Amino acid sequence: MKIGIDGRKIPGAAEHTPLEILDHAERLGMEGVYFRTVLDITPTLDRGVLREVRQHADELGLYLQMGLAKVNPYAAAEAPEIRVLGDGDYTRGMLKMIEACREGADCGELWVACGNYKPDLPGYYAIDRFRSDAPWPDQLVAIEKFLRQLAPAAREFDCHLNIETHEEITSTEVVRLVEAVGPDVLGITLDTANVLVRGEDAVAAARRVAPYTRATHLRDSILAPTDYGLTRTFSPCGLGVIDWAGVLGALQAENPDLCASIEPAGPTLAVPIGLSDDAWLELHPDLVEEERKSLLASARQYAERAARGEFPSVEEFRAVPYDGEDFILRSAAHLRGVLAGELS
Repeated sequence: MKIGIDGRKIPGAAEHTPLEILDHAERLGMEGVYFRTVLDITPTLDRGVLREVRQHADELGLYLQMGLAKVNPYAAAEAPEIRVLGDGDYTRGMLKMIEACREGADCGELWVACGNYKPDLPGYYAIDRFRSDAPWPDQLVAIEKFLRQLAPAAREFDCHLNIETHEEITSTEVVRLVEAVGPDVLGITLDTANVLVRGEDAVAAARRVAPYTRATHLRDSILAPTDYGLTRTFSPCGLGVIDWAGVLGALQAENPDLCASIEPAGPTLAVPIGLSDDAWLELHPDLVEEERKSLLASARQYAERAARGEFPSVEEFRAVPYDGEDFILRSAAHLRGVLAGELS
């Protein structure tokens, strides 16, 4: 399993060219880069630029992955650049992106997601699952319909659209979408921290999605108890509640060649997980009671270890200024230790 990095989250990404991001990743000891969207590389889908990025990644011995955009029609208005690419048609814009990824960079494992996270909105409303103007079941119906529209192009260009287990969607719902539209054109990008937000145990979620997982976003989380359930705070792999031996073991059992892309993130977001909130629970009909109990137990166990001085408390962790490079290096060291059988 090669350990790489999310190209959008690597420190300094906004100020560097894609080639410089590849160089930076290589200097950090990464084995690949997962650009979130092809538009991060070239907003105009320039085939020459994409070929240059592919060639440079190959020269450095790095894996190269990239993605498309959101596949939720209810979120399309939040990505006007895709509609512009399609001359007024969001679907046509996505089709052009699929074609460019394969023809320009020879990339066929393509990230997509089903919603956006809006940190300026209060509480649950930051997550599209809780939109009051668009019930989540309606969004899921629209997502599946849109994925079916993209499926012929994915087959033509021998691609997989790999749905991220993003904050708004459960791993069970992602698996349903893959099986409904077809695993020949859909796969999964497992984000290990996001499944926690939907009340799922990371190992159980990894086992659910492993047969279809073709890409990853790996980071850990500190879970802290609240009167409504828990909050999630991003943390480096190994400094949190996730059982990495269990997660990586489940993924490797299905796909030994899977690439592991670290997604660094700061500790400022404290996402609410309403495990004791009836309104939250009502929107999670697939919640597994054993997993809910597991998350609550994990939060208690982390707090006990913090009290013993083995880990920082969530307050201590949030008080430390974020260092993206440290996040990457600590995560990579822990993941490599787990893969070598030296850490858990």
